[in-house]
Amino acid sequence: MMLTLLDVLRWVHVIGATVLLGTGAGIAFFMLRAHRTGDARVIAHVAGTVVVADLLFTAAAVVMQPISGLALAYLTGWPLGTPWLVASIALYLVTGLCWLPVVWLQLRLRDLARRAASEDQPLPPRYHQLFRYWFALGIPAFVAVLAIIALMLKRPQW
Repeated sequence: MMLTLLDVLRWVHVIGATVLLGTGAGIAFFMLRAHRTGDARVIAHVAGTVVVADLLFTAAAVVMQPISGLALAYLTGWPLGTPWLVASIALYLVTGLCWLPVVWLQLRLRDLARRAASEDQPLPPRYHQLFRYWFALGIPAFVAVLAIIALMLKRPQW
C-alpha cells in the first residue's frame, strides 16, 4: 500500500489532535488526583512528571498541528478563510493562550509543593490560589480542543 503525502499529513494531524486531547486529559486527571491528596510530596512528584509530559508531548503536538493543518488546507484546496477553518484556528489560539500560563503555573505548583515537602510544611495559600487558576484555565482549553476536533470531523458548511 502506497501512502501519499496527504495520507501522512492526515495521520500526523490526527495523531497530534489525539496527543493534545489525551495529554491534556491525562495531565488534568493526575494533577487533580494529586491535589486532592493534599500531600505536598505526592503533588511535587506528580507535578514534576506533568511538567515533563507537557513539554515533551503537548509542546510537540502544539508545533505539529499548525504545520500539518496548513499543509492539509493547501493540499486539499481549502481556503484559510473557510469558516470552519477560521473557527478552528481561533479555538487553537484560545487553547494556546490558556496553555502557556498553565505550563508556568505547573512549574510554580511543582516548586511550591517541593518546597513544602522539603520543609515538612503544609502547602502554602499561594499554591491553592495558583491551583485554582490552573484549573480555571484548563476548562476553556479542554473545551476548545474538543470543539476543534468536532470541527475537523464535521467540517460544517456555514
